Amino acid sequence: MDFGGRVFGLADPAEAATMSGLEQLRGMIAGRLPAPPICRTMNFVLTEVDTDFARFEGEPSFDHYNPLGTVHGGWIATLLDSALGCAVHTTLAPGEGYTTVEFKVNNVRPVFETSGRLVCDGRVLHRGRRMATSEARLVDGKGKLVAHGVETCMIFPAGEAR
Repeated sequence: MDFGGRVFGLADPAEAATMSGLEQLRGMIAGRLPAPPICRTMNFVLTEVDTDFARFEGEPSFDHYNPLGTVHGGWIATLLDSALGCAVHTTLAPGEGYTTVEFKVNNVRPVFETSGRLVCDGRVLHRGRRMATSEARLVDGKGKLVAHGVETCMIFPAGEAR
């Protein structure tokens, strides 16, 4: 996958604390902030965000195969979890953090390295003071649904995470 010269790493926590979640994610897409290392490892990237919405695109490869000769469900789950969580991330005020409490994935068809670029759209269903829920759909290069999922996230002051 072409990452377009993106830098991978972690944003400076002091700088990130002054930004909303949406500003942080837009900064990653624009290259002002580094993309998380998991994106390079898993060969996917955040491509679009708006309030309550996050899109990731990824290309599975032979390196992501399981012993049965298909893309490992963990790759699919990681892509879904990223879109689900980042949709919630777009709703964060400066100084807020979040973590996944639980998520559920439904795989509806196998994925192969020939499946083309996969697109995963995550959307917030509910955002409360301390909890948020989101849903996501993952489609293959032909627009066919391959998996979908839901997630619950806990929201907290960013300092509580450490």
